[in-house]
Parts: sequence; C-alpha cells; structure tokens
Amino acid sequence: MKPRVIAALVAAAATVAQAGPPASPPRGALYLGADLSYVNEMEDCGAVFRLHGKPVDAFKLLKREGGNIVRVRIWVNPTWTKYSTYPDVLKTIRRAHAAGLQALLDFHYSDDWADGGKQIAPAAWANLSTDEQVKALHDYTLDTLRRLDVAHQMPEMVQVGNETNPELLGGKVPGQPINWERNARLLNAGIEAVQEAGRAGSLAPRIMLHIAQPENILPWFDAATKAGVHGYDVIGMSYYSKWSKWNLAQLKQTIAEAKRRYGKDVIVVETGYPFTLQGADTAKNLLSEDALIPGYPATPEGQHKYMVDLTQLTVDAGGIGVVYWEPYWVSTRCGTRWGHGSDWENATWFDYPKHEALPVFEWLHHKYRRARQGERG
Repeated sequence: MKPRVIAALVAAAATVAQAGPPASPPRGALYLGADLSYVNEMEDCGAVFRLHGKPVDAFKLLKREGGNIVRVRIWVNPTWTKYSTYPDVLKTIRRAHAAGLQALLDFHYSDDWADGGKQIAPAAWANLSTDEQVKALHDYTLDTLRRLDVAHQMPEMVQVGNETNPELLGGKVPGQPINWERNARLLNAGIEAVQEAGRAGSLAPRIMLHIAQPENILPWFDAATKAGVHGYDVIGMSYYSKWSKWNLAQLKQTIAEAKRRYGKDVIVVETGYPFTLQGADTAKNLLSEDALIPGYPATPEGQHKYMVDLTQLTVDAGGIGVVYWEPYWVSTRCGTRWGHGSDWENATWFDYPKHEALPVFEWLHHKYRRARQGERG
C-alpha cells in the first residue's frame, strides 16, 4: 500500500476516533417540548410562573410535566435587543441541560426575525458576494457550535435556517422564484458546518431543515433534493391553521408522504393554539378567532385537546414529535416593537393574571398510541 494511502487512512481513523457520538433521541424516541427563547426576557420583565399557586422554574416545569426538548433561536447581531444573542442562547441551553432537557438550536441567519415571508441577511453579510456569504454562513455556524461545545453545551439538534420557504439570505421577496443554485450552496454550507462541528466535538447534533406550513413541504423539498441539498436528518414544519391552507387531515398526509418520499424523520417544530380570545394587555394577539379549528374552542380544554390530537396525528403519520412555540411568552410590564405586553399571552400555557399553569401541560405526558407497521399515513 502506498504511503499516501496509508497516511489518508490513518487520518480518517483519527477523525472517526475523535468524533463525538451522534445525538440520541429522547427516551421513547418522541420529541415533545417547546421553544423557550423568551423565558430569560420574561423573567427579567418580572414574570413568575406558577404551578398550584407556587413559583416554579420554567425549564424544570417543562421537564416535570414530561417535556424533553427546548428550542431556542439565535440571531447573528441584533442591535435592537440583548436577547437571542449568543450569551442569552448559552444561558438558555445551559438551563435546559441542567433540567435534563435536550436543546434544539434554531439559526435564523439574520439580525432579526427570519420566517416564511422573509429571509433578510445580517447587516454584516448583506453586501457580500454569494461565495463570501456561503463562507460567512459556514464559519458563523461552525464558530457558534464550537463555542457552545467548549462551554459543554452542544445542542442535540440544529436547525439550518428558520422557516426557509424563501431563498436563504434573500430578503423580503414573497412569491419570487428561488435561485436554487445559490440556495443549495448556502443550505449545504450550514449543514456541512454542523457536521464539521459534530465530527470534532463532544456530540454530533441532528440536522433539521424547517419550512412553514404543510402545503409548502413537498414542493420545497422536491426542489431542494433536485438542487443537491443533502446531509440533513430531520424535516421540520410549522403548522398554524391561521396561516395554512390545509387542515389537520392534510397535515397528517404530508407528514407521512414527506417521511416516505425523502427518507427523513419529520417533526412539527412549531405550532400554537389559544386558550382564550380575551387579552391581558393592549398588544394585539396574533392568534384570534381566525386561528380556531372546529371542535377546538378557545378554552383551556380546547387548547389541551388540540395539542393531544395534533401529537397523536403526528405519531400516527410516522412523525417523531411536536414542539410548541413560545408557551411562556406571557404578559408582563415589558413590551415589543408591536405593543405593550405580549402578542401571544392567549396562546401560552398560563392563565391570567397569576400565570398559573393550564391543563395543556398534560399533553406532554399523555400516553400516545404508537402506530403499528403498515398503519401509518
């Protein structure tokens, strides 16, 4: 055997030897949890969460009730807030791990909200060429994960982008066709950075790509597959009846078809439902009457039933879990750019005004029927 070949084999063996083990799914292989990105801010604003009248830690409560994963967003350089920055995210992941929860890190690749309607590049990357943006996205992703690993807080799962229906770093261009040659390069750069961090780190995170609303899943992933996007493990989707054209039955069909067509695990990584249509402050609530589904009234019982049924539907279709969006974003003395208080307090898991835990928490420890072979779809 030639010396160069031997050297290459030795190097490859060394890389495998030092690679971190792949992140394991939670016990029972069903991810159940919530995005807790707002918790640190809510506590700074005076929020106290209660169970049976007694104050409780937000992360320990999620774990106690049966949750096993915390999702947390990160912005690149938000000059308008001190939250969802690296220090704030490190604090959140540290709290999650201390409570015995896994962490899902959600890269927005923006200085502000990135979602299904906009993917605005960070100011520092806005005027770069595509080649330079590809490198910037890769290096930022890798550096963030290495820093977390050095702090012993490597996340178990990583999202390469948040609701990337539009072109990554593509601005606010609803309906504009995606340049898939560019988009695939950016997505693959993020995926490769996570893989690289996992190869040399303490843990190899699972990698998710995330699209908003089930009607967009198959067209987007068909195009992504054709363009050569590869290396991800999980398909994440948002489902909100207010913003989706499809019903729960169509959501179920999409989960099953996505799993079959692409051979990936599927998770409903964002959802939410109101327990009341009344507000606790002057901020306009995002979920109002137009968010309701027949059979699920805006009551604590209706909210609980929605989450149980949605999760059972996901399991029946072969999905691997459900993550609720911001159930701790309660009304406080603080506000946002859109109003005083919270835009989401009627869809949290806490009542007014004492922030007492609602019955919806039970969905986390509900006994879900697992589908038998051949039952799914």
